[in-house]
Amino acid sequence: MIAPLALTVFDALVFLAVIVPFVLLVRHRSAIPKVPLARAGIALPSLSIVVPARDEATSIGRALGSLLGQDYPGLEVIAVDDRSADGTGGVLRELAAREPRLVVLRVDDLPAGWLGKNHALWRGAERARGEWLLFTDADVVFAPDAVRRAATYAVDQGLDHLTLAPRLIARGVFLRAFIAFFGYAFITLWGAYLANDPKSSRGVGIGAFNLVRRDVYERIGTMRALSLRPDDDIRLGRRIRGFGFKQRVANGMEILAVEWYPSLRAALAGLEKSMYSSMEYRIVDSLAVLFFIAATMVWPYVGVLALAGIDRILLLAVIACLVAGLAETYRQSMGPLSLSALVLVALLPFSALCFAYAIGRSVFLAETRGVQWRGTVYPLALLRAQSGLEGMAAKRSR
Repeated sequence: MIAPLALTVFDALVFLAVIVPFVLLVRHRSAIPKVPLARAGIALPSLSIVVPARDEATSIGRALGSLLGQDYPGLEVIAVDDRSADGTGGVLRELAAREPRLVVLRVDDLPAGWLGKNHALWRGAERARGEWLLFTDADVVFAPDAVRRAATYAVDQGLDHLTLAPRLIARGVFLRAFIAFFGYAFITLWGAYLANDPKSSRGVGIGAFNLVRRDVYERIGTMRALSLRPDDDIRLGRRIRGFGFKQRVANGMEILAVEWYPSLRAALAGLEKSMYSSMEYRIVDSLAVLFFIAATMVWPYVGVLALAGIDRILLLAVIACLVAGLAETYRQSMGPLSLSALVLVALLPFSALCFAYAIGRSVFLAETRGVQWRGTVYPLALLRAQSGLEGMAAKRSR
């Protein structure tokens, strides 16, 4: 079918909307470096690792074991049990009984004005003694030299904040395809690599690994400034960058690994708390993102079959860029390309629709009942009152 002029113009705009991020990705494909081996001769600072945990009995033992096995002098590990109702507390007590470097804190009541994880991070940081703080999650597994390599790199580069992207482990074709798409959206569309561009104001934080100098953490207002942000990890990075501190994001695939979610259903449910917050709880922004996904990642696969002529050429080019971009970000976040990886790439329209569903679900639930997280429901008006970026403009203008 020959398309009418208006549709051809639309397809041309879709082409531009995909080709521009793809070209930028190609130009910056080495912008997120791997963490180098630890260089000798660099004095390592004292460091405290803060691990919040709620009902993590099945994973926290392995995660803490990897932290306590770190090749790092004077390391302190603080695990904060945030009102767990399973066996998390027992696992922590057993580990602490035989490991003096592990400090266990228990939270029984959540104060008003806090999300549970954010409060646990704040409590852990208050107890910490290190010059540097590392915030991580209770399901992240570290290689034995991970902390040494990261801290050496941060000190050597004169950084105030270093965040690492872990290797993402997923079981099942559909979950792996969805996580691969999530990585594509984070790197290519959101532009995470821009955090390493000194000319950019992009700030990035990844929950698996946020390493920050303690004095910087205090100068940005600690986790109190992010007490009601479900996207606390990314917002921490944005806040640090917004206050003018030196930040870098690096590829930690070789030294960090995490099974993000056990199933696609769990992933979609888990994202309901944070997707809307990343769009500042604005319906218009959410609708714009949904339209962008439909137009650039679903329509091309339909249109290339239904249309002919210049429209088909444009949409074929769009699909080629999407496939190549997703393959590249898969390589960066999940591992080398293989035949199975190509299957995941081919499932891009399905993954995009799942991503759109997660956004729509997050918006609907937040607007109708508020945001539910860790057993507590937070009214949307309360969450909207805090952006987590307060004070940044004033700081930059000084």
